Amino acid sequence: MFTGIIESFGTIQRIIREGSNVHYILSSPISSELKIDQSLAHDGVCLTVVEVTPEQYRVTAIDETLKKTNLSSWSEGKKVNLERCMPANGRFDGHIVQGHVDQVGTIQSIADQDGSWLFEVSYDPTLGNVTVEKGSITINGTSLTCFNSGLGKFSVAIIPYTYEHTNFHQLQVGDPVNLEFDIVGKYIQRMLKGYSQG
Repeated sequence: MFTGIIESFGTIQRIIREGSNVHYILSSPISSELKIDQSLAHDGVCLTVVEVTPEQYRVTAIDETLKKTNLSSWSEGKKVNLERCMPANGRFDGHIVQGHVDQVGTIQSIADQDGSWLFEVSYDPTLGNVTVEKGSITINGTSLTCFNSGLGKFSVAIIPYTYEHTNFHQLQVGDPVNLEFDIVGKYIQRMLKGYSQG
C-alpha cells in the first residue's frame, strides 16, 4: 500500500522491449536502497523491482499495464514520481493508494495562480469512476485534493513544493496522466451499483 507522498524522482535511462513486455531501467537517489522483488510506485503504477545495481534498477511492465496506464508514452530521460510501500509503523500523510491505476486522464489546462498552479484534468466518465468535491485523487502517484468536480473532469491546486518535488513541473496541456480514484469512493459506488452494471 502507498500513501501518495512522493519520495524521489526516477529518471528513465533505457527502455527495452521484449515481446509484449517493456523493461525500464531507471536511476534514482534511492536505487542503492532498493531490493529485488520490492514494490515501487512509478507515477502511481506499482511495479516490481527485478534487478538492482548501486546506481540503477530495472522494472518490467506487461501488456495489460501498458494498456491501462501512460507507461507506453514514457521516453528516455523522463522523470517519474517514486514512492516505496508504506512501512507498517509509518506515518499516514496522504490517503490510501493501491498503486493500481484506474484509467488515464488528460491535462486540459494549467494556470499559474501567482504562488500555485491550477491543473484541470479530464477523464472518460463512461468507465464508472467519479470524484467528489474535496475528495482524494491520485495523479501520477501524487495524493491530491480535487475540486470543481464534474462529470469526467476535476481540478487540483499544486503548491510550489509539490510542483518542484514531483513531475508536475514537466506536465503540459494534452499530456496523459495516471489516475487512481479514491478506494473508499470506489467501494461505495460498487455497493450502490451492484455488479450487474459492470
